[in-house]
Amino acid sequence: MTETAMNDSASEGELKSGGNLERVLAAGGFAVTCETSPTATTDLAPLLDRVAPLRGVADAVNVTDGATAKAHVSSLVLAGAMMQQGIQPVLQFTVRDRNVIALQGDLLGAGALGIPNILCLTGDDPKKGEEPTATTVFDLDSAGLMRLARRMRDEALLNAGREIKAPPKLFIGCADAPMVPKAGWAPKSLRSKIEAGADFAQTQYCFDLETAKLYFGRLADFGIAGNLPFLIGIGPLASLRQARWMDENLFGVSIPDAILKRLEGADDEREEGKKICAELIQQLREVPGVRGVHLMAPRQEAAMAEVIERSGVLKDRPALSA
Repeated sequence: MTETAMNDSASEGELKSGGNLERVLAAGGFAVTCETSPTATTDLAPLLDRVAPLRGVADAVNVTDGATAKAHVSSLVLAGAMMQQGIQPVLQFTVRDRNVIALQGDLLGAGALGIPNILCLTGDDPKKGEEPTATTVFDLDSAGLMRLARRMRDEALLNAGREIKAPPKLFIGCADAPMVPKAGWAPKSLRSKIEAGADFAQTQYCFDLETAKLYFGRLADFGIAGNLPFLIGIGPLASLRQARWMDENLFGVSIPDAILKRLEGADDEREEGKKICAELIQQLREVPGVRGVHLMAPRQEAAMAEVIERSGVLKDRPALSA
C-alpha cells in the first residue's frame, strides 16, 4: 500500500488521534506494537537508547505504569521523551495509584505532549510488589477510565462537567486475555470495555495458535472480532527455562509442548526463541479477527525489532513517521 493510499483510506479528519497505530489499523494494515518498561532512574538516556531500535519498526511502543507494583521514573515523562525521539508511545494508565483528579491531569498531560495512544488498566496488586502496605485508590475501574478519557476527548469536558479548552486526542486501548471459551461463555467484560470507549485491544501472552483460533472464532459469533481491533501478545522467548516458568507461573499463559521441545533441542535457545516468535507473527496474521501483534520481552527491545523485521509483516507497508 502506498503512502497516498493509506492517507486516502484514513484521512486525519476521520481519526481520533492521528497516530501511527490508529492510521495503520484504519487502513486495514497488520499493526505491530512492542513494550518497554521504565526503571528507577532520573537518567532517561539509557532508556531511550534501549527503545531506539524500535523507531520506525513498531507502530507504537507501550510504556508500562508501575509494572509488578514497583516504583520507577514517571511513565508520562518517558513517553514524552520518546515522542521527542520519534517513537510514538502507548501510555499505560493504571487506576490503582491515582484518584480521578490525578488521572484527568495526566490525561491532559498526555494530550499536551502529543501522545496519541493510551491503554487503560487496573494495575498489579501492591501486595505482590515491593511495597505491600501501599494504599490503593481505585476511584475508577479500567472501564471507568475509558469512559472518562472518551468524554474528555469527544465532549471536551472534565468529569465534573468543566470545559477543556484543547481536549486530548487519544486512541483508547483496553486489555484482554485469549482463552479456550467454555460452553455458554459470553464476552461480558469485552462488551463493557467497548461500551466504555475502547478503540483497540492488546492481549496478554498467547503462544498457542489453536487457542487464538478458538477464541476469535467465538468472538466472531458475538460480532466483536470484526469491530474491535485486537493485537495479540507474544514475544521472543529467551530460553527454555523462561518458557517453562511462564507456562507454570503466569496466569492464563500456556506454552505449547511443541515450542518447549523446539527450545529444548536448540543449539541456541535465544535464537530459536526469535525464530518461533517471527513464525507466530506470520501465523497470527492469518487468523480472522487478529489485527496485529503486541510484543513483550523485558529489556529485549533490540530482539523484538529483529523479530519484527524477520517476520516480513512490514514489507508491504510504507515507512512510519512520527
